This record gives sequence, C-alpha cells and structure tokens, in this order.
Amino acid sequence: MNFKESFAVSIDALRSNKMRSVLTTLGIIIGVATIIGMMSIIQGLQNYMAKELSVLGSNTFQIQKDPPVQFGHLDERYRNRKNITLRQADEIKERARLVKSVGPETAIWGQVVKYGENKTNPDVVTLGVTQDFQIANNYFISEGRFVSDSDVEYNRPVVVLGLDIVEKLFPHSSAIGEYVRIGPNKFKVIGISEKQGALFGQSRDNLVLIPITTFHKIFGDKRSVQITIQVKDADKMNDAIEEVTGILRILRKVPPDQENDFEVFTSETLIETFNDMSRGVKIGAIFIAAISLVVGGIGIMNIMLVSVTERTREIGIRKAVGARRLHILWQFLTEAIILGNLGGIIGIIIGVSIGVLAGKVSPLPTAIPIWAVFLGIGFCSVVGIIFGVYPASKAARLDPIVALRYE
Repeated sequence: MNFKESFAVSIDALRSNKMRSVLTTLGIIIGVATIIGMMSIIQGLQNYMAKELSVLGSNTFQIQKDPPVQFGHLDERYRNRKNITLRQADEIKERARLVKSVGPETAIWGQVVKYGENKTNPDVVTLGVTQDFQIANNYFISEGRFVSDSDVEYNRPVVVLGLDIVEKLFPHSSAIGEYVRIGPNKFKVIGISEKQGALFGQSRDNLVLIPITTFHKIFGDKRSVQITIQVKDADKMNDAIEEVTGILRILRKVPPDQENDFEVFTSETLIETFNDMSRGVKIGAIFIAAISLVVGGIGIMNIMLVSVTERTREIGIRKAVGARRLHILWQFLTEAIILGNLGGIIGIIIGVSIGVLAGKVSPLPTAIPIWAVFLGIGFCSVVGIIFGVYPASKAARLDPIVALRYE
C-alpha cells in the first residue's frame, strides 16, 4: 500500500467517525490556538511598544530618579533615592562635551486651565521646562515662540499651549498674547505647539509648558527632575551615556562601589526591558500549549487504541490477503498524524483569527508570527507520530488468525 492509498483509507476511517475525530483533537486545537493567538498578541504589543517608544529618537536618552517601568510598590532602594535637581541638570550641560542639549523637565498632573468662561477638564499636564527641552525632545512650535533662557532666569509667567488646550479655550480666535489661568495663577500665552499625537493612547497635546523656575515657584521644587539629553553624534551614544553618568555620580556623591542612584534609559533599552518581560509570558503560553498538546496526544492515542480494537477483524482480513506489518503500521500511523494535523489546522485558523481580532478591536497592530504557525504544525505532526506509534505498532503486531476470529 502506497502513501496515497494509505491516506485515502485513513480519511475514510476518520470520516466515518466525524464527531469522535473532532472531539479527539480538542486538546490539539486549544494548544495550537493558544500558541498562535498569544504569540500574535505579544508580537503586536512588541511592535506597538517599539513604535511608541521610538519618539525618543536614536540620539536621545533620558535620566530620571525612578525606573521607567514600574509594577506595584517601588522597592525601598528606589524610594530612598535623592531627587534629581535642576542644578544637576545645569552642571551636566556645563561639563558634558558629547551632548548637544540638556532638557530638564518636571511635571504635575490634573490641572485646570481657564480663559474667560471656558475651561479645560482637570486632566491637563503642566510641564516646567527650559529652552533646551524643545531641542532635546524635537518639540516644535506652530505659532509664537518657545520658553527662552531669559524666561527661566526671571521666572516669567509665560506659557506654551498644547493643541488640545487651544481647541478647547480658543476655538475661534488666536491665543497668542492672551492670558490664561492655571489654577489661580495668570500666564501670558507666548506659543502654540505643533500637534504631537498620542503616546500609549494618551494625548501629548493636552499639556501646557511654563519655565521650570516659574513651576518651582508655584508648585514647589520638591519633585525630582527628569532630564532628556540629545547627543551630538548618535554613534557615540554609549560614550555620552558614560560621560553623563560619571558626572551625575560625582554630583550626587555616589560611592565607587555602589550602583547608580538614578536611571538612564533609551528607547532601545525600554524596548529590551519590555521584551524581557514578555519573554516570560511567551514561555508560559508555550508551556500551557504544550500541556494541551500532550492531553490532545493522549486523546489521539486512546482513540486510536479503540479504533484498533474495533477494526481487529479488518486488520486480520487485510493481513490474510497479503498486507504486511509495515502496511498496517503505516496506515494507523497516518491516521494519527492526520488527526493531529486536523486539530492543528483548526487551531491555526482560531489562533490567526484571535490575532486579527486583537488588531481590529485594540490599538495593537495585527502581527501573526509565521514561526508560531510552523511551530504549531510541527508540534501537531510530532504529537501525531509520538502518540500514534503505540496503537499503530499494536495493530501491526496482531496475529492474523486471532484477528480473523475476533468478534
């Protein structure tokens, strides 16, 4: 019996027990769907994170007091860190030779901005910045001007508005030269930013920028400063990071034998951090899928043993008319492989559908990892072979005389 005949006989055998065949493959279906569905969602999330975090740019890195990615309560070693100060940012700007700009910033959330009878929701972000913030963050102005060094030096009450604020407060008139209130404090509008878009689903246009010294005067200087640094040459990024890290360690009096008491990160390191975190999820998904595949494989072995028992007389007849042991072995092994791959195909369809659906109902891009599809197919074939060998060999070893007399 050649492969084509064996395949046809196997299909006929499975078709005669459709419901049993489908139920047998449930474990395989769940396992493969889990692998492809979870990997698609994780890959889509990784692509989304890479796109969103690229806003930092290839020649920019940031320094802040706390880790950029946090879960739950901060570890005690982070809580006890000293704040990064504006003076330290100024020292970096003065001493570092490989950096182009040093943009310190500090923020407070939940402010209300008013103009006449119009006011925003209490969700506006107020940023205290210097002139270098614009350079370091590629923050462009569509109208007016940005905060200047003299604004910072003299604590001037001036403000640059994000587009969301402008659309809310000045729907039919120009904002430049007008006065708005941030809480009880009055500010002159000197500029309007270009549209910044969203980051992780949050608008980057729902903010106002004021001189950092004015910010400290109104809201206090007890908050830690975050520093965005743009290097002169992207190829010397690591050298610039080492240079700035050394300067900051000296300023903060960090002993040589202790780790940094601040965080330095780039878009690449943030992406790597997320990928490391998602790696555990991937391993967990593969482990769960493997359990489902093993359960499915046991189901295949069980149903194939039942099939061997039910078809004992058929095996005897086939052996009596000349079928060899290898022919019987190959037929039942083919059935097991087809069962496994039947579940695999259904699982692939479900898994791909999950990935496509996630791309349609969420901001995540649709990303179906081809390797996961081939991994699913490979798993199914292996499971079919491993768990089909014993029933197939049992069928092949049947004595034809005993098989013919089986009722």
